[in-house]
Amino acid sequence: MMKDEPLKIPATVSMGPFEVSTIAFGCMRFDGAALDQIEALLRGTLDLGVNLFDTAPIYGHDTVGYGDAEARMGQVLARAPELRDRMVLVTKAGITIETVDGQTRGLPYDSSGSTIVETCEASLRRLQTDRIDVFLIHRPDLLGDYGEIAEALTTLRDAGKILHAGVSNFSPFQLRALQSKLDFPLVASQPEFSLLYPDPLFDGVLDSSQEFNLATMAHSPLGGGQLATGVATPEHRERMDRLRPVLEAMSEKHGTDNASIALAWVLSHPARLIPIVGSQKLTRVEEAVKARDIRLTRSDWYRLLEASIGAPMP
Repeated sequence: MMKDEPLKIPATVSMGPFEVSTIAFGCMRFDGAALDQIEALLRGTLDLGVNLFDTAPIYGHDTVGYGDAEARMGQVLARAPELRDRMVLVTKAGITIETVDGQTRGLPYDSSGSTIVETCEASLRRLQTDRIDVFLIHRPDLLGDYGEIAEALTTLRDAGKILHAGVSNFSPFQLRALQSKLDFPLVASQPEFSLLYPDPLFDGVLDSSQEFNLATMAHSPLGGGQLATGVATPEHRERMDRLRPVLEAMSEKHGTDNASIALAWVLSHPARLIPIVGSQKLTRVEEAVKARDIRLTRSDWYRLLEASIGAPMP
């Protein structure tokens, strides 16, 4: 009988040529924030060993304005340029905005070649940097031409405006279609993944990450905070009711809290998982980093999964 040995969580993984931390910092909430606050978060996060930073032009569109999160980060990088060289910077293209009945929303998706190039160039201006380290297509454009997308990414890469590329919220088939048109490898995927949304385990997303040797940035790894607070939306209430007692038992077993157990569960998967943490409190980033020290066993991991899906493994 094999021992139920602890699962390993690395401190860093490769993302193309970059060695990145297995915790990423999400900059979505920089919209409207004071520059001193942003700088303190960037410095503190880097000092914790987190070097992967994720943003997008759409962040801020529904509060302060389209591009605001990028623009504020760029202002900080301009006044503290030494921070830029310590980070691997990720941003995205593919979501534009429109106003319907006075409401601005992040639709429709647009991955036409010209929009990808224009979006990247605008992000470079807002971020006040000369390159995007990893540039993602934010969501699949169902009207997108993969050859045209590949041509735009190649143009940006040849110009040195982006160094590497990846995808976000793509299915395995969409990922494979885009990769087939490129002469260089994609390096990253960014799906939603958590105990409240374990679908990438079953729909091929994490399998394709391993197939194409991608680093996998998990967005919403705490289900928008639900796994930390235990307070679920109506959509997730039944699943949370099953998960809560198991998370609490695991927290007691490992001497930690529910949020850290949920992050450790994500981190323990071998598809080079990188949870994106977007808290504006540095102490919570520190707690996320410490979650890498938790060693769930294989039976712990499957017990949590079974609670999530509401059924034993076959």
